Amino acid sequence: MALLVGLTNHNMPSIQEQDTPTLIARVADSLQQKRWMLATAESCTGGLIAAACTDLAGSSHWFERGFVTYSNAAKTELLGVEAALVEAHGAVSEPVARAMAEGALRHSAAQIAVGVTGVAGPGGATPDKPVGTVWFAWAAAGQPTRTERRRFEGDRAAVRAATVHYALQTLVLLLQA
Repeated sequence: MALLVGLTNHNMPSIQEQDTPTLIARVADSLQQKRWMLATAESCTGGLIAAACTDLAGSSHWFERGFVTYSNAAKTELLGVEAALVEAHGAVSEPVARAMAEGALRHSAAQIAVGVTGVAGPGGATPDKPVGTVWFAWAAAGQPTRTERRRFEGDRAAVRAATVHYALQTLVLLLQA
């Protein structure tokens, strides 16, 4: 079964309850077992996923790099996200999240990458993209990219924290699938 295909949600409750350091330890263990490296491509989280990963001592064995691409220009320059894609769909969209994760793979030595782009608030919302809307993408070498849209409640800090947690918990599931 392909790594990013066939993920089931029946494992979610136990992982949802785990704190970020526990999730990071599980990500680290899974990546090291596979001898893989991780890259992150972050917009709304501003590097919080990378920071959480590198809080764990020894993360240089499994964390390759993080891209903080907050502006549309940075998404294009650092990850190769086409400007026309951002213009057509908006920065907070499935195609842009997908391009971010895939770009992180192309521009790193990692075998798996996570991309996040969203509206953390308090501004920036539109009727179809309210505050708390986040698009995720997980890309692994040679596998189809998985994308997902979520909406988180709360203020800016809560949305960003929930985004980090969800990105990591899904990464754990993907790596262990």
